[in-house]
Amino acid sequence: MLAQEILDKGAKARRAADALALFSTTAKNQALAAMAEALLAKQEEILAANAKDIVNGKQAGLGEALLDRLLLNEKRIASMAHGLGQILALPDPLGDILKGWMRPNGLQITQKRVPLGVIGIIYEARPNVTVDAAGLCLKAGNAVILRGGKEAIYSNLKLAEILALACEKTGLPEHSIQLIESTDRQVAHDMMQAHGLIDVLIPRGGASLIQSVVKNASVPVIETGVGNCHLFVDASADHEMAIQIAINAKTQRPGVCNAIETLLVHASHTHELLPKLLRQLAAAQVEIHGCEETCKIFPEAIPAKEDDWRTEYLALKLAVRIVPSLDAAIAHIRDYSSKHSEAIVTQNYANAERFVNALDAAALFINASTRFTDGFEFGFGAEIGISTQKLHARGPMGLEALTTYKYIVRGEGQVRV
Repeated sequence: MLAQEILDKGAKARRAADALALFSTTAKNQALAAMAEALLAKQEEILAANAKDIVNGKQAGLGEALLDRLLLNEKRIASMAHGLGQILALPDPLGDILKGWMRPNGLQITQKRVPLGVIGIIYEARPNVTVDAAGLCLKAGNAVILRGGKEAIYSNLKLAEILALACEKTGLPEHSIQLIESTDRQVAHDMMQAHGLIDVLIPRGGASLIQSVVKNASVPVIETGVGNCHLFVDASADHEMAIQIAINAKTQRPGVCNAIETLLVHASHTHELLPKLLRQLAAAQVEIHGCEETCKIFPEAIPAKEDDWRTEYLALKLAVRIVPSLDAAIAHIRDYSSKHSEAIVTQNYANAERFVNALDAAALFINASTRFTDGFEFGFGAEIGISTQKLHARGPMGLEALTTYKYIVRGEGQVRV
């Protein structure tokens, strides 16, 4: 038997989703504007709630990185409000006719974009996800059930309360935005089993959270986030470009899923480019875990173990391997990739094309940093996450990824014979 909170909120979300699908773009945009204004007007309440989470987090021994993700301040609240404004400005995907055609029997068939319905989001200690997810789901015509980590419970409760009230005051359906208040893990598990109440579940967080949802859910899941990303420096690579891209892809923000975790370098660069690059990485406080050859030319490196090639460090650590060829690089990536983002630095057109055609990943880069795998950077305005699977969405997930489609068939009395 599912937890009563899941049964109650799931049923309310279903009714809200049915009603919300009929609301106009103007009505949804008015709600988003009201939500943004409410965040700014209620920031003192938000900061007070967040302060409780910070105190509890410190007492629980959370690391500095997690505490930083958890922390809210006036600047971050303003950024969340600005994000809702960006979503407001995005084109509404609903109602788009994707294609249409006429059959020989006179039937007119059109494919129309529609909401998914009820979307569940399970995420960790990131209060900003509460706002981003609510805004994106609402704009795409979906009701949303949010389940954040216990570390951010007071922040999330306050944010969800403010957003839901602002949304309802503009006339949108009650219960379009709901938050699971229980921090019991069993309730989260029940959310994964709420088939018929929730149409799709999106986990956002670390590998253990995502795999738990994928393995335990009977609700359809869009798998997001885990990024064991690679950068290959081809024999023809421009040296300065390779250094610039590698430094950016590792150090610009190391704790995110689109930062590189493994650097593969063609053997022709062993004596000039690689030592220079490793020195610059080390100067940026990056800890090098190198293959045997890498350790010979850079004694400060830690000998890499098998697990290093599989690890999403999310830190200033980088696995480095020297490879004899493009094919060897491709083989390594095929063995260890999480199918998130892979990049090559090369001046050889044929090698670039072989790299992107031979590898299967959500995003493949030629002479650019993997840090660009991002909904905003792709021009989507915002994202609900980065999908590493193939169905139904892949890569940065904007508004269109939160929709599906239906067929509308118009006839004049035709019957099948």
